[in-house]
Amino acid sequence: MAAIAALSLSSCNDWLKEEAPGTNRLDDFFTSGAVAIQTVNACYAPVAWEYNPGGYFSEWYIGDIASDDALKGGQDVADDANAYDIDNFKVNIQNGILLNYYRAKYQGIIRCNLALQEVAKVEPDEHMTEARKDCLLGEAYFMRALYYFQLVRVFGGVPMIDFVIDSSSAWQQPRATADEVYNHIISDLKEAENRLWNKSAYPATDLGRATKGAAQAMLCKVYLYMKEYSDAYDWGKLWVNEQYGKEYRLMADYEQNFTLAGENGSESVFEIQYMEDPTSDYGEGFGFSRGTFSSILCRPRASEFGGKSSNKGWGFNHPTQNLLDEFENGDPRRDLTVGQLDAEISQEVEVNYLGNPYYNYKLSYLEAGLIPSLSHDSRGPLNYRLMRASDVLLLFAEAALESGKSTADAKWALEEVRARARAMASDAGVLPAFPYGSYADNTDGLRQAIRHERRVELGMEGHRWFDLVRWGIAYEVLNKDNGTYAAHESDEVRAEMANFIKGKNELFPIPSEEINLNPMEQNPGY
Repeated sequence: MAAIAALSLSSCNDWLKEEAPGTNRLDDFFTSGAVAIQTVNACYAPVAWEYNPGGYFSEWYIGDIASDDALKGGQDVADDANAYDIDNFKVNIQNGILLNYYRAKYQGIIRCNLALQEVAKVEPDEHMTEARKDCLLGEAYFMRALYYFQLVRVFGGVPMIDFVIDSSSAWQQPRATADEVYNHIISDLKEAENRLWNKSAYPATDLGRATKGAAQAMLCKVYLYMKEYSDAYDWGKLWVNEQYGKEYRLMADYEQNFTLAGENGSESVFEIQYMEDPTSDYGEGFGFSRGTFSSILCRPRASEFGGKSSNKGWGFNHPTQNLLDEFENGDPRRDLTVGQLDAEISQEVEVNYLGNPYYNYKLSYLEAGLIPSLSHDSRGPLNYRLMRASDVLLLFAEAALESGKSTADAKWALEEVRARARAMASDAGVLPAFPYGSYADNTDGLRQAIRHERRVELGMEGHRWFDLVRWGIAYEVLNKDNGTYAAHESDEVRAEMANFIKGKNELFPIPSEEINLNPMEQNPGY
């Protein structure tokens, strides 16, 4: 009887341990190449997110607005207090833009971790060859590196999570140092570069995916941020030798980089994919974005912009007078970067922000000077160019100069970019080759010329703030009392500025809600 009782108890216990009906396990889901492809596709989605209920958080809120390239804009100074604080170095730990930005990047990282863990186990089938599987893993490595790169540039060191969190005991992770994060990014990018295909190997339907050339370009860029100039030069040189003129080349028409027709074109190294859709994204937030908000956010508030009231924008991200003044006389890129309305429209109260009527031409989505109507405010179709070939050339020029390896390469890459602009100019005598103007033919002169060229070539594309910080000149440019930025702006603009605090404002604070969830040290000064 005792034996029967023991057997009954054991059987009962086994039955109680059975999984409940409907329980989902990862092994049940990851069974085909089609699922593997869908899982890696999901890794790309968070990089496109710009909105969560309560606010917008496009990267240009930091890259442009925090810099000397742009003012916040909007209806008035009270329109979007979070952006106002970023513009004027008054940010606190409750800033909503930074919170949504931080969380979106970790959503991307979480998806990449899952893809790297599970896709590796999926057997090749009719949907996925072994070569495609290896490339998919490269895409996930690339995207994880990109998300961490976006985080470390804004916040410094952040928690490093490179595994799937499957228990409540593992989700709180310590904050890594910036160096540790950068080293992890380098490791991921090298894995990606080894696995990814060249751009030409993808079918047209897959354009926009990460490529070998994008990984090489990112390695050059990340090493520059680390001030490892020799490594940056080597990766830049590899990109020039293997990719430039083959997989990537400068478009003859600079403006095509900011049109629908030019999307994923010869100059595109990596861009965020968007599509038009009449359905609203309002109230949905994370996970629902398909179109971009940037077009409606950056178009001017002119009631008759382009002759159609339906094209009226919200007037954020105003280019500064300082940026306008940076362009050389006759540079055709100026009017394709800084939009200027007719004098009559420019006087409208709604158009001006602190007396500034300019608008971001590149993100407003114009086609041959015409302003297409949007199917819905939240669904602009224009892709966001995260990295162009001209960007990589100028990164290579910088690496060649700062590494001391080749002044000739630095001058060549600089001239490649200037030559395209010169060819577009109405006066062939403008934009002469280096040395020119006040830039002497020496190391310092070439450095300043390259920095000037980055600003005018990539103006209003979200790069400027990050360049100022990595060059170590943010304070001398942005300091209210004697910085070069404030000297160009109006009394109205200067009245809103706070002083840039050296040793603090080069980074933004870790959002307080994240510290409450995962206790960690805050950045200095916050």
